[in-house]
Amino acid sequence: MNFESAFAKLNSVILALRDYLWGWPLIFGMLSVGIIITTITHFAQIRYFVTAWRLLLFPKRHELGDPKKDVVITPLQAFFGALGTSIGNGNIAGIAMAVALGGPGAAFWVLVAGFLGMIIRFAEVFLGTYFSNEKFRGVRGGPMVYLSKLPGKTVLPYVFALLFFLYGLTSGNATQANSISEGICRTWHISKWHVACAITLLLVYAIAGGAKRILYISDRLTPFKVFAFLASAVVVLTYHYAALIPALILIFKSAFSYHAVAGGTAGFGLQQIMRNGLARGFNANEAGLGIAASFFGETGSKKPLEDSLMSMCGVFISSFIVCFSVALMVIASGVWNNGEQGSALAVSAYETVFGSYGGWVVTFIATSFGLGVMIAFLFIGKTAWLFLTNNRWENAFYILFCAVAFIGTLVKVEIIWNTNDLINGILIPLNLYAIISFIPLIRSALKSYKQGQTL
Repeated sequence: MNFESAFAKLNSVILALRDYLWGWPLIFGMLSVGIIITTITHFAQIRYFVTAWRLLLFPKRHELGDPKKDVVITPLQAFFGALGTSIGNGNIAGIAMAVALGGPGAAFWVLVAGFLGMIIRFAEVFLGTYFSNEKFRGVRGGPMVYLSKLPGKTVLPYVFALLFFLYGLTSGNATQANSISEGICRTWHISKWHVACAITLLLVYAIAGGAKRILYISDRLTPFKVFAFLASAVVVLTYHYAALIPALILIFKSAFSYHAVAGGTAGFGLQQIMRNGLARGFNANEAGLGIAASFFGETGSKKPLEDSLMSMCGVFISSFIVCFSVALMVIASGVWNNGEQGSALAVSAYETVFGSYGGWVVTFIATSFGLGVMIAFLFIGKTAWLFLTNNRWENAFYILFCAVAFIGTLVKVEIIWNTNDLINGILIPLNLYAIISFIPLIRSALKSYKQGQTL
């Protein structure tokens, strides 16, 4: 058996496992947990929506908390770090793929994933911050700590940490580097070797400055890439303003349709529409993966409810602004059924406005998205590594991270994308198990907080 044949067989096995895990059981589980927490918190993502934005943009002094002196990350930096990881190339390619495979109705289910994702994010960040006064194997707060409080504590934290570390190398590193490389090479015909060297040098520069420089770069890259995307999206949507209302009608009509949608060449069954929209939506906003919980757990904050409410804004930005804008651009521009998929479909939408320069715009956005994710995972990926190594060999993590980025830039990584989805399918149930187990704590804390203070 040659290498290519073995590679293909391994990839097919991973694909089969991925499709099984990301079938209805996992989607139903996420929907169920989201609905349960939404119910017990009396729709906190709606009732406290304005409060969440005020806590993010205009916090009062007593709401900032009193972080411990030995922490290097603030709640605001944790927010930008979590937002930085959830706005990557999956938002562009993944959502465009959802529309291509599930039709316009998939965009509606992306919003459903975002709505329920907000409350799942609230719950996981609350737990991550609630236990941030505790350390376990050098890690403060976060999923590894709150999993250690539950049945299975002798195994689950280590399984989660290992999968979380691998997720950082796949989703947070190799796939982002590869997307950047493919886009730049295709658009500007720059050698992949040059791109690999440039990305590695940027990572080395960030690492050389320690955690403060990593957080500094992440803090600035995240707002930049959000505003860069929004500026381009506004141009595309404004250009197609006459098609916006028909596109929205098509989205909501086809979200529950069993029949072929208007203008399509194939019928999109309701199961296909829901599965693609929900799966890609949850993948894009990263609610339930424990990433935000890890960031906020490292803050040492004593304000778990304020932090968890604020964190919901990140899912809203990722799902309702970035992801839905991508879907709406693809549908309103009329290219959603042209046969293209993923990033190529997004490029087609931009080309309706920018012509041959549409690829330039998408490549620029994809590059900023990818770099932001990689820098953020330099910080959070290290958390899982230190947990697994009992707070040792930090430099070895940085060397490995840079090596994976360099290699990921040069090779085809279909198997890495598929492995990443497979890891997601295991990480999420572990985190949902913890959230369900701590529902009484979440409900009690929110009730006491409402009685003690006015939000």
